Amino acid sequence: MKRLRLLLLLCAIGLSSISLSAQDIHFSQFYLSPLNLNPALTGVMNCNVRLTANYRSQWASVLGNNAFKTYNVSYDQRIAVGRNDFFGIGGTFWGDKAGQGEFATLTGKLSASYSKKMGGYRKKSHYLVVGAEGGIAQRSINFINLRWGAQHDGEGGFDPTLPSFEEGFQPNFTFVDMSAGLLWFSTFDENNNLYFGASFSHLNRANQAFREGEVDDLYSRFTFHAGGEFLLSDRIGLVPGIIAMQQGPSFQLNTGTSLKFLLNGNRRTYQAFQIGLWTRLASKLEEGILSDAIIVSTRFDYNNFSLGFSYDINVSDLEVASGNNGAFEFALIYKICNLNRRGVYCPRF
Repeated sequence: MKRLRLLLLLCAIGLSSISLSAQDIHFSQFYLSPLNLNPALTGVMNCNVRLTANYRSQWASVLGNNAFKTYNVSYDQRIAVGRNDFFGIGGTFWGDKAGQGEFATLTGKLSASYSKKMGGYRKKSHYLVVGAEGGIAQRSINFINLRWGAQHDGEGGFDPTLPSFEEGFQPNFTFVDMSAGLLWFSTFDENNNLYFGASFSHLNRANQAFREGEVDDLYSRFTFHAGGEFLLSDRIGLVPGIIAMQQGPSFQLNTGTSLKFLLNGNRRTYQAFQIGLWTRLASKLEEGILSDAIIVSTRFDYNNFSLGFSYDINVSDLEVASGNNGAFEFALIYKICNLNRRGVYCPRF
């Protein structure tokens, strides 16, 4: 029975490369991948330039070398406008490969934002940010590695030499993708802030069909996110966050909080350590919204460096095959601050 369940899981994951091809990537550490979270976050930082890298591996305990793997790199910077406002410009590139069928997506995008001060002063102020992004994406799949019904004899036998797929399939295609977003953030001092944001992804709903002549439009994705930093004492604070995403019939929500410890009281050196506990809820066909994973995260900040690690503990029905092993992530952010930097304090992404 256990082997049967494992087989069913492998089949489900393999088929998801085609049947769920409209769904986007996601990071458990969404707060450490700002340009993928919302284009309005472009240039929203306490420095002048930000370099970001993310890596995620999922289902390695079940699929081995065919685990789902996602990587991302991005660059963004802010440009002063007058005394208080800012332009943000940036670019991001990410890739994703899923399962034995090697269903893959490569995406390159450019983004821009404008931050308008709505009130306050440097240490306590309120900003409204609008952002947009656009770029090119490619999706591909290795049809040779897939198993098709025509290759089974109906009695448990499988012949990989039989024809694998019908004519008319294209192994890859490219499409244009566009998104827009809004952000509101308020800063109360250097270590206390609050933000709310929303984004609308895949505005143009590009065709995702691998078969020539067919139409399978990409679902638009609506994202809402919020969070902040709140010191409870001189050295301890909370960093809560939430993200909710709706894309066609699929819904996902991540929420939780991290406990932050300030390690150095010297204002010239910023050192902080965080440990967090999060949960992910997701929709499952006709069964409604179910608990999918418990996420344990850590983060270390040293001046302009931020290093994050998280691990997803699978708690869904797939735990029979996965053994509660879900995914792990690494995130790295490096900021470049000029000596003559100026401007408002921002949330630490």
